[in-house]
Amino acid sequence: MEINLVRKNNKFNFEAESASGQTVELDANPKIGGEGKGFRPMEMLLVGLGGCSGIDMVNVLTKQKEPLEDIKISIKATRKEEETPAIFDVIDIRFELYGDLNIQKVERALALTFDKYCSVSNILGRSATINFSYEVHP
Repeated sequence: MEINLVRKNNKFNFEAESASGQTVELDANPKIGGEGKGFRPMEMLLVGLGGCSGIDMVNVLTKQKEPLEDIKISIKATRKEEETPAIFDVIDIRFELYGDLNIQKVERALALTFDKYCSVSNILGRSATINFSYEVHP
């Protein structure tokens, strides 16, 4: 895995590019001079958590032959602002699942996602409490 970053201005705006050519822009908090030209690095960690757990949920539910029609994920997090670095304290991730899904299979998919498969969750869970919830919409 390789990521390369290039500074785009005289401040804190960077463009990151993956080995496959995908790009994303990053910027700093406006409090220190960021200009809102991209995700802040800590936001990118939450994007990674949402993407990793979402991919794993879709994968597990598909293998269980569950008729998942759609999935939406929302994440809220708090940081230990009084500490340096200000790492995440609590992360709440909520899954809105759409389809005629078996609740036991959904709960099994969540357990596998967070206990076994999602690498990002495993890393972040070493320093923060990760809470997950879900709702199934038929």
